[in-house]
Amino acid sequence: MKNKMEKIQTKNNKKNISAKPFFVGIFLVASVFISYKNLPDIFSAKYIANIEEVEDIKIEPIVWKATHIEIPEQVKAIYMTVCAGSSKSFRDSLINLIDTTELNSIVLNVKDETGKIGFDVDNPDLQHAVADLSKGECKITDIKGLIEYLHSKNIYVIGRIPVFQDLYFVAQRPDLAVKRESDGGVWQDRKGIKWLDAGAKEVWDYIIAIGNESYYLGFDELNFDYIRFPSDGNMRDIYYPFSEEKINTDLDLGKAKVLKEFFSYLSERLRSENPKIVLSADLFGMTTTNSDDLNIGQILEYATPYFDYVAPMVYPSHYPTGFNGWQNPNHYPYEVVKFSMDIAVERLNNATTSPLKLRPWLQDFDYGGNYDEKEVRAQIQATYDAGLTSWMLWSASNKYTKEALEESGITN
Repeated sequence: MKNKMEKIQTKNNKKNISAKPFFVGIFLVASVFISYKNLPDIFSAKYIANIEEVEDIKIEPIVWKATHIEIPEQVKAIYMTVCAGSSKSFRDSLINLIDTTELNSIVLNVKDETGKIGFDVDNPDLQHAVADLSKGECKITDIKGLIEYLHSKNIYVIGRIPVFQDLYFVAQRPDLAVKRESDGGVWQDRKGIKWLDAGAKEVWDYIIAIGNESYYLGFDELNFDYIRFPSDGNMRDIYYPFSEEKINTDLDLGKAKVLKEFFSYLSERLRSENPKIVLSADLFGMTTTNSDDLNIGQILEYATPYFDYVAPMVYPSHYPTGFNGWQNPNHYPYEVVKFSMDIAVERLNNATTSPLKLRPWLQDFDYGGNYDEKEVRAQIQATYDAGLTSWMLWSASNKYTKEALEESGITN
């Protein structure tokens, strides 16, 4: 009986012990509450003020902001594709070429003629057009880091944007494409390439969105290529749904007027967003010597008011047999460039425009002839002899003739 009573007592004691913390806790909370209520108002006011101060603190998101470098007094550039830029070894070889020669600039595709943008973008309206690695498309995975690295080496970065030749966007928006007059289907040139109508303002706005995004990412200059109407194919069965009326109203200058309107719109919209932006335009080489629009809408004087630089593609291999009396213009690289740029300089002087807006594309690829040190250097010298200071070298393979470029004295 005693043992039983001891067990009961022990059990009751345990209950009391376990209950004590609970009642002690209630007592302490009540005491603090009563004490706080009886505290002086000055303490209470400070406490409330501190809470309000904490609530007013705003956490601003970290926003990445691109840097841009000033344009060199003399731009001496090479072209690089996204495929080359996505290969570290290939890219490094081109950067080393710039480091060790007179080169100081690089022209990198923002998008190529396929229409795919070669790197990730923040603009959600453009993300559908970004290259897809899983489909084998070339893509630079860290464009911001690449541009920052190029800038650290004081390399000026030009973003090339083909405009009206865009296979991807035609597939997405066939309603904006050049059509066949016979059946309303999408027209294509002799190579099977489909074109966007140069008069479609939705296309203009799409290009402007790409341009703004490129500048935001750090490109120092935007270079617009394929700013023209198509030049070959069945031109008797072609219809421009957005440009047709203007073309038919003025058969001589209708296409040129459409492009001039585009140039004005492009310049105004891009500069309204980024007043310091630098814009350049690529034109056919023969725009320097022809007074007409070459049936593609390009007239030299129609472009120069809206761009900081104009780049005629004066590749000797692209001139027709017998041009200026030369049976094979490929054999006269100095003469072709000098003749073309001399006339361009004269035309800009007559238009009271600085000839230094001219920055020709020169040839460093074999097409119809052998282009080596002698031929490449001859074109550069012809540019200087025409009174110009800047030039860009084109090679679709991204292979360049180092021997034609002066050494910089920098070694890696």
